[in-house]
Amino acid sequence: MTAETITAEASGTFTLGDLPVHRIGFGAMRLTGSAAFHLGTPSDRERSTAVLRRAVELGVNHIDTAAFYFSATRSANELINTALAPYADDLVITTKVGPFRDYSGEWGTSARPDQLRGHVEENLRQLGRDHLDVVNLRRMRQDSIAEHFGALAELREAGLIRHLGISGVEPRHLTEALEIVPVVCVQNRFALDRPDPVDDEMLRLCGEHGIAFVPFYAVAGEAGPQPAATDHADEVLAIANAHGVSPAQLRIAWTLHQGPHVLAIPGTGNPDHLTQNVAAGALRLTAEELARLDALHSGSG
Repeated sequence: MTAETITAEASGTFTLGDLPVHRIGFGAMRLTGSAAFHLGTPSDRERSTAVLRRAVELGVNHIDTAAFYFSATRSANELINTALAPYADDLVITTKVGPFRDYSGEWGTSARPDQLRGHVEENLRQLGRDHLDVVNLRRMRQDSIAEHFGALAELREAGLIRHLGISGVEPRHLTEALEIVPVVCVQNRFALDRPDPVDDEMLRLCGEHGIAFVPFYAVAGEAGPQPAATDHADEVLAIANAHGVSPAQLRIAWTLHQGPHVLAIPGTGNPDHLTQNVAAGALRLTAEELARLDALHSGSG
């Protein structure tokens, strides 16, 4: 695939409820600064808006964001609004609620169910929308999500939200949510070099239910919110070199190979990295390469 033909369409399509999206999307967390949504060096506004516009030019039609993605002078939602409004009809913006930060940037405790409407409305104002396409409830160590998810279901019924998802959950939480309203996506931490039986099970369950599984930190791995992992296993380096791609691109490709219901939302504020991330959606791995990488993920490699 040449630079002129790179497109998110090559990654395939999956549907969030009734909203089709390309399987390579874009995560907005890093747009606000070098330290993700933690207090850090503010991003360059023009560069951030240029990255968003370029993502859409490359066929990205799924953007993941949150009102709590902000640094001292940057808000991911505001950047999205500035760069992309009026929004294309096929653009799906997914946001999340549950965690929250005050205006100084300090983290509060988990939002109460009765506070979620205000958080949904904050996303609506910042994005300039009259409804939100998809809202994920990010679990914050609650034993049960039923009350919180039920509050969001009421906002869905009121027309403020089109579809609901959940994040940071275990299988029992998916069961709880499905008893209330349909779930269109699950966002859990999942990465090649971070095996976790719970997340592996969530990947499987989502496939069975026809629910999108959307890993976060899939490229960063153990580095989490910090820049992408710099320590790469020999297998990752060898297979990446064989394809002439970066280890980050290989990680994205491996993630997408975990099932047709898996979406990727790599984030970056770097235009070159954006192009590489989108190009990774066209990378096809052999069965032998996948077996080697799967063994690395499971710890048997």
